[in-house]
Amino acid sequence: MTKTEGFATRLVRWQQEHGRNQLPWQGTRDPYRVWLSEIMLQQTQVSTVIDYFARFTERFADVRALAQAHEDEVMGLWSGLGYYTRARNLHRCAQAVVAQHGGQFPCDAVTLATLPGIGRSTASAIASICFGERVAILDANVKRVVGRVFAFEGDLSQAKQERALWVLAEQLLPTAAQASSQMPRYTQGMMDLGAKLCTPKNPQCLRCPVRAMCQGAEADPTRFPVRSRKLKRSSEQVWALWLQRPDGAVWLQQRPAQGIWARLYCLPVWNEPASLEAAVAGRLAKAPREDLPVFLHVLTHKDLHIHPVRVRVQDASEVALEEGAWYAADAWRQLGLPAPVRKLLESASD
Repeated sequence: MTKTEGFATRLVRWQQEHGRNQLPWQGTRDPYRVWLSEIMLQQTQVSTVIDYFARFTERFADVRALAQAHEDEVMGLWSGLGYYTRARNLHRCAQAVVAQHGGQFPCDAVTLATLPGIGRSTASAIASICFGERVAILDANVKRVVGRVFAFEGDLSQAKQERALWVLAEQLLPTAAQASSQMPRYTQGMMDLGAKLCTPKNPQCLRCPVRAMCQGAEADPTRFPVRSRKLKRSSEQVWALWLQRPDGAVWLQQRPAQGIWARLYCLPVWNEPASLEAAVAGRLAKAPREDLPVFLHVLTHKDLHIHPVRVRVQDASEVALEEGAWYAADAWRQLGLPAPVRKLLESASD
């Protein structure tokens, strides 16, 4: 008998009694809702996702409705959730499901992983929860659980070590005979265990249902998993021009397809104040101007210090920017805006 034999049974029992069972995307094997939740939950807290999930499913009841939507509407609903590539891939994936699979999600992880924005772990989550396929997931929480159960010393910054962790994750799965009935709750249980008990700091080992099987608990569980390559943060200053008409309309430009806030609608921004000053020279120089307080917006890899300058334009003909258009309040609220831009514009509407 291996030390981890019975791991799945214990985890499933714990999930049923103590796991997260009341979230809006649970209690269903609808792959559309499971897929949507999995994409939204990538690098995002559950508490944040709940409201977005509700808005998306209210507006787009199924994958066909999402596939038929305009990208601007999808980005507008996603606005503020961050990591906007997820939203664009979400839209592309819905279109692929309709075009290539007749509006039905594939039932196996290998085929699911060929769709836009669906990686191996997300594909396995959908296949195991919705179709009972015996496949392992390995998101950030589960990497921590598996790494600690096996006291895995491999550096997950290296691809070969992550591949080795996948092999170990597969060893913990329910048996083939149990898979069809246990896989949905087992997969949810692995995510729940990492989120509720097997946390990065101060893991609650005494409450863990598989503590007796965990090699990491015998030492220092916070040592695992190992990742030597640390995130390097940078800092950037940007100057944002907030042009506003008396009726509340604002001037927005759509960002380029590459780079920060790709294809989102944004206030004109520059990396140096001289460029902004050049934009407000001439006729705009006579318009009322406010240099608003600088504020910090934290991105994954950098701290963004935003310098907003609001110019109240009385005559729209004064605007001479090369790109962009005026958007009334009821229009810009529906667009995909970067979170700090939406926050700034909404502050004037409170």
